[in-house]
Amino acid sequence: MVKNVFALVGNTPLLDLSRYSPKAAVKIFAKAEWANPGHSVKDRPASRIIHAARQNGELTCDRILLDSTSGNTGAAYALFAAALGIRVRLVVPENVSPFQKNLLRAYGAEVIWTSALEGSDGAIRVARAMFAENPRRYYFADQYGNAANWQAHYHTTAVEIWRQTQGSLTHFIAGLGTSGTFVGTGRRLLKCNPAIRLISFQPDSPFHGLEGLKHLPTAIAPAIYDAALAHDNLEIATETAQHWVRELARREGLLIGLSSGATFEACRRVAARLDAGVIVTIFPDGGHRYLDDGFWEMK
Repeated sequence: MVKNVFALVGNTPLLDLSRYSPKAAVKIFAKAEWANPGHSVKDRPASRIIHAARQNGELTCDRILLDSTSGNTGAAYALFAAALGIRVRLVVPENVSPFQKNLLRAYGAEVIWTSALEGSDGAIRVARAMFAENPRRYYFADQYGNAANWQAHYHTTAVEIWRQTQGSLTHFIAGLGTSGTFVGTGRRLLKCNPAIRLISFQPDSPFHGLEGLKHLPTAIAPAIYDAALAHDNLEIATETAQHWVRELARREGLLIGLSSGATFEACRRVAARLDAGVIVTIFPDGGHRYLDDGFWEMK
């Protein structure tokens, strides 16, 4: 019996996609994070951030949870806040998809829309200004600087991967947005086996369509990001990610999100340069929230 949505977070399945590996001796596995209650990997940090804030007294019934988001973390905050009877106010770029807008409305979140031209960085600046103006009114969750973000993956994601692969993985790959998934999972996996190689990736330009990911050279670097952690960092084009989203939907019946498509390309690139190995990655979300995007009509 499950008592609440918090109990549904984590223990997501590990998909075997090794048949798409360019090398027979290199295995590729991906965590299907759409199995979380909010259908994304962001349920992990959002639930931990809220739990920690309630435990230490920062998030009380008379304070509003405030943060900036480009979509998935906001939806996660909103669903958990609804379950707890907490008010949540989110600062969101106005160009997020209609699906994301409707999702936030469905959970009852209050939304402040910011300029699409300023992207997620613009939303970050507005959220910071709102908190600075009235710190007693808000609990500023600050997903980009909150240690509970990466700790969620340190204590759950990495542990699950180690168990599901029976400690056999040789490489871990994840994209950089807040960087919590890569930093937290990577740090814990290195404690399990210092020989594991950690590879991060990001969009190949400032203007991209990979929601949730950041082109770090031109963006506000997350405070929790550890630049020394990655053994290698790749750049992935939006069009390549879109290709794999279409391919896996049509060939495997797997409806993955755009960042998952980028992740898959990163895995294939790493696999191509190995003689043998076990690669594990994260598919951050599914593709249902991107069905209105025009790339589906492309061949």
